[in-house]
Order: sequence, then C-alpha cells, then structure tokens
Amino acid sequence: MIFSKIYNYKQIISQNSYYFNSNGVYVIFIYENIKELIMGIKSIILAAGKGTRMKSEKSKGLHTIFDKTLLGYVLDAVNGTHMIEQSYVIVGHQAEAVTKFVEENYGNNAKTILQTPQLGTGHAVSMACEDLDNFDGEVIILCGDTPLITSNTLANFIDAHKDNKADITVMSAIFENPKNYGRIVRNIDQTLKKIVEEKDATREEKQIQEINAGIYCINWQKVKKAFSELKSNNAQGEYYLTDIIAWGVKKNLNVQAFTLKDNTEILGINSKVQLAEAAKILNNRNLKKLMEKGVTIVDPATTWISEDTEIGTDTIVYPSVYINGKNKIGNNCQIGPMSHIRGNCQVGNHVRIGNFVEIKNSIIKDNTNVSHLSYVGDSELGSHVNIGAGTITANYNPVTKVKNRTIIGDYANTGSNSVLVAPIQLEEGAFVAAGAVATKNVKAWALALSRAPMKVFENWVKKTKEQ
Repeated sequence: MIFSKIYNYKQIISQNSYYFNSNGVYVIFIYENIKELIMGIKSIILAAGKGTRMKSEKSKGLHTIFDKTLLGYVLDAVNGTHMIEQSYVIVGHQAEAVTKFVEENYGNNAKTILQTPQLGTGHAVSMACEDLDNFDGEVIILCGDTPLITSNTLANFIDAHKDNKADITVMSAIFENPKNYGRIVRNIDQTLKKIVEEKDATREEKQIQEINAGIYCINWQKVKKAFSELKSNNAQGEYYLTDIIAWGVKKNLNVQAFTLKDNTEILGINSKVQLAEAAKILNNRNLKKLMEKGVTIVDPATTWISEDTEIGTDTIVYPSVYINGKNKIGNNCQIGPMSHIRGNCQVGNHVRIGNFVEIKNSIIKDNTNVSHLSYVGDSELGSHVNIGAGTITANYNPVTKVKNRTIIGDYANTGSNSVLVAPIQLEEGAFVAAGAVATKNVKAWALALSRAPMKVFENWVKKTKEQ
C-alpha cells in the first residue's frame, strides 16, 4: 500500500503538495493528508530528576553544552525525526524552570506534566496517561539527559518497531563495562525475557554486556494498562519503566530489541564529569561532519564548534576557536585563532575574523574583515568593511540594561582602538579614525575623528631622570 511507509520519510517540505518515490512510483499528496499520516507518534521525555551527583541546584536537564540545554538536545532530536507530532515532558525538580524553558522554546509542540511525588520512571510515564487516554498510536519514551542521541537513530528505531510489527521495542547497546546500567536479559532462544536494574541483578546477570539504553517505542493502546499494574517490589521501592518488558512478555505481546550501533549516543549525564565527556564526544562528532563537508579545522584538539553551526567549504578554522549557539558561516572564510563566536551570527563568504575576536548576535556580509582584539556585538556589517584592531561596539547600556545595535554600511572602516557607542550607524564608506569614540551617526564617506591634540615635550624624559 502506498501509504504504509510514509512515516519513513525524514524531511517534510512546507509546500502544498509532496512528491515521494515509493517503490519506484512518484506520488503526489496534499499537505493535509500528509499531516494526518505522520500524526500517529508522540513522545514522553523524562526530565523530573534532581541529578544529585551533578552537585547543583539546577535541574539536570537544564545544564548545557555549547549553551544548549541537555533537554534541548533531546527535544531537537525528537523533532528532527519529522515523525513525532507532540512531546510530553515529565517535570519534577525545578519544575517551574524546566516548564518555562519548554514553553519558551518548544511550546508549539511540547507540554510539561508535573510528577509529584517522584516514584520512579514507570510512575513518571503514567503521569501522561490522562492526556493519552484516547490516543491510538505509538509512543516513544526517552530520557531528557541524553544529549548525544540523534534524530537519525530515533527514526531508524521507530522504523524497526514498525517493520517488526512490535508492541514494545526497547533500545539496547553493548558495553564492555556495563556497570550502572540495567541489563537486557534474554531467553535461551534470544527472545527478550526482562530488563533487570543493576541494583537488583544477580551476579550472573551483572556479567551481561547488553544494556538497556532507556528508550522505548510502544503501541500505546496495547501497553498503557501496564502503567497501572507495575509493582514497586525492588531495591529502590520504585515503579520501574523497565518492568514493562516482563509485563509484555507475560501478556504474549510482540516485544523486540533494537541494538544501537554507536553506544555513545545513549550516554546519560549524571555528573559534571560526564557532562564534560559528553561535550567532548559531541564536539568531535561536529568537527568530523564539518571536515567531511570541506571545512579545514587546523587543530581539532583545541577547536570547539556547536552542532547548530553551519560552515561553508574552504573555510579555515584556526586553533583555539570556540563557537557556540546557532550560527551560519559562509565559504572561504578565516576564523581565528583564539576567536569566539557566541551565537546567532550570520557570516558571509570571504570573511576574515582575526585572532582574539569576539562576535555575537551579528550579521557580517561578504569580503569583510574583523581584525584582532575586536568585539562586535548586536551589529550589522556590510560588505568590504574593515574593522581595525581593537575596535569595540559598545552595545550594552548598564543603566537601562538595554542592548542597542550598530549598523555599518558597505566599504566603511574603523581605525585601531576605536569605540562605536550604540545605537549608531556608519553609512557607506564612512571612516572612524583610530582611537576615536564615535557617539553619533557618520554620513557616507565622512571621517569621524575624536582625539585630543597631540603634544610633544622636548627632552622631558631626560630632564625627569636628571631630577
């Protein structure tokens, strides 16, 4: 049937009609039909835990890598599949802060649900039962502290669940040292038997290297009853989500496992040490992708670039560059060394950003140079602009706490050690002289100069030493 595999398509194009190649046949679908077909999957993201080992008052899911929260990485991975219509985020510790984050950044397709008291992962999922009471489709369940999971893996996971016509699919992974993970216990014929948590595992079960990755895909109507039947007779006295595997086996449901190829994707963050480890893995993954697309990374060991940064071919990134947030950098640029791009920046082609330069929330057009030791914030720079060494855009008013923009036209220049006090505009070809503090707009091709006259005192040094 033509519609049967529609959920496999990863890209949704915002047009009135869609063209898909299904078994060699091109088919046209109207947008409303596509929307109905993809709206059969929802997600539940567990983000209620305090994360005691993080040694922080902040909710674990709100800790960041490249200024992006752990929970944000998970939500982006879910949304990036283009297969999931809505997410339910289960909150508990610092619920107000987590809810604010979700509403401000993902409010169009995510809702928070409070878990109180917090009685385990199975109990957490049950918090969404009321909202999903009449839902007839698949639900994917995952944790909000796994920033390395990818959209591609989640999509393949869902596809495998569908292909196997499974009622429950759990994601698993192989670890040489599986300590602290729940173990996947199989029968002699390799069918799934149960998942056992480390604290409840026998000596033999602790030798198992296949672990529970903590991600599930379930047929909601067939499995939702499990969450009212889970027991808390375990070492923690909690209702374990993992127990739905044994429950499903007992009910003769089709229970499957999907083994992850890259086990780093399911690394959970429980401490600041693990946070740093995950950041390094994520960064190395990002750098590899960029280099494979034609970006030159001179020293990957000292370069940090966020996954939300796009960089064009033949751009060179020099050592000790740090780029976080969401940015787009063009082709044939030079970045650094020791420069910092802080997010929300659009950089054109053939742009040179010198060493010890900081840029944030700015647009820089083609063939522009921002020389060393400069700061460009909340600014728009035209093409063929030259920003002299040590130039500062003074964008923040500490009294009013307002940030203002600096607008610099094409072919404009600033001399070394100049300050542009925003809001300010330098029109096309304007020149701000070295050492100047510009507080007013500068018209096209004009020179702005604000310098006290230089005075020279003959033999002053010699006379002072003699005295």
